[in-house]
Amino acid sequence: MARFGVVQMNSGVDANENMDWLEGQLRALRNQGAKLILTPENCLVFGKKEDYEKVAEELGHGQRQKQFSQLAFELGIWLIIGSFPIRNHDGTLSTTCLVYDETGTLRASYEKMHMFDVDIADRHKSYRESDTFRAGSGVALVDTPFGTLGLSICYDIRFPQLYAALRAQGADIILVPAAFTKATGQAHWEVLLRARAIETQCWLLAAAQCGDHDSGRDTWGHSMIVDPWGQVVTALSDRVGVTSAEIDLSANSAIRSKMPVLQHARLQCVMK
Repeated sequence: MARFGVVQMNSGVDANENMDWLEGQLRALRNQGAKLILTPENCLVFGKKEDYEKVAEELGHGQRQKQFSQLAFELGIWLIIGSFPIRNHDGTLSTTCLVYDETGTLRASYEKMHMFDVDIADRHKSYRESDTFRAGSGVALVDTPFGTLGLSICYDIRFPQLYAALRAQGADIILVPAAFTKATGQAHWEVLLRARAIETQCWLLAAAQCGDHDSGRDTWGHSMIVDPWGQVVTALSDRVGVTSAEIDLSANSAIRSKMPVLQHARLQCVMK
């Protein structure tokens, strides 16, 4: 067993301010014994396209990624940055999850696959994520001393095909950094997380943004850790903060042996 932590933030457009606050929360969780910590989507900057352009870096290079690496090494933790704007060789941006091990080595990355291009009945009204970011196309997993992590970001949670693919490729724990809107979060956030945990028989770690943001967005919060039976083990409300829980992979094994849904599946998911 190992203790995993999640950070809930109210990030704005000031990357330095967000980083200072985040560092304090990482240290607090490490003092609680957390060995792996997940941050929300857009943890370092949450704003408009020009705000992401200002801090974007090439994958594996740049001041901000160096800071993430140093923090992981200093604290001796696996640090998962929920998403960070990565500048691609063609000049486009990808909103990318970054996974650092306890030595500060970048072990994996994942480009958000599903773009949040929707209309919502809130004050922001219209969301067109594809105007800022390029959609990813690959499934990403990474082996850790605590089990195999499957990577996803926010809107991905609405697409069970991705989670079926992660489970089929060996995921034990699936990460869901997010910035769910208040309107959609209140309606669907918990039920989607619990459904994906039940379907995959995996632990789910969900770290969210919360509150009112500089960009005019309202986010739901309610970060949580869900076990493979779909039970919420720990959760936050709508305020910034941290929470953590002991992750025991024997729960996965017990549930999967009693209810072997992967072996019973008649249709196989194909990711294009």
